[in-house]
Amino acid sequence: MGYCTWAGMNEANRIYHDTEWGIPVHDDRQMFEHLTLECLQCGLSWDLMLKKREIFRQCFENFEYDKIADYGDADVERILNKEGMIRSPRKIRAVISNAGCFQKVREEFGSFCAYLWGFTKGKTILYQGHTKGPVPVSNGLSDRISRDLKKRGFKYVGAVTIYSHLQACGIINDHDRECPCFREIVSRYPTITKRRDNEVY
Repeated sequence: MGYCTWAGMNEANRIYHDTEWGIPVHDDRQMFEHLTLECLQCGLSWDLMLKKREIFRQCFENFEYDKIADYGDADVERILNKEGMIRSPRKIRAVISNAGCFQKVREEFGSFCAYLWGFTKGKTILYQGHTKGPVPVSNGLSDRISRDLKKRGFKYVGAVTIYSHLQACGIINDHDRECPCFREIVSRYPTITKRRDNEVY
């Protein structure tokens, strides 16, 4: 039985792989958490994000974006002074700004999930070749979404970050084909198979 190799790096990765990664997300709070983790990771390791995830939840009130959108300078200082927190004022302010942008998308589309899943008409993409060869760090879809999010004011949402987000929230299924999670997702959720589109390695 196959298994995604990266999931065996440590226990935290295994749990994340088995219980979250690639499972379609249709809850805005959870979607904002995934997006925020990807944004905070820029320039850092994913292992660090998983280790500090509980600290992030404490700092950002469990990623309740309506509350975060109202944060001010005092909140930035509070978060910066939290023991174990990433010391990046730019990233912290980006999370706050993104929460406000997130609200605007929700107002326009009914939910952020409706906006994001609209790019694939509600279906998880299975790209031909991804389960047998190297998986890209970005592609045409992540580039289009990245450009649209930037126009809407989002920060730290480059094409590579967005590709990781699409994998995490289940819009792209990049589990190994023999991984039990791949088969579970395909059996439970609507999918569409596509050829590789403008992928960048």
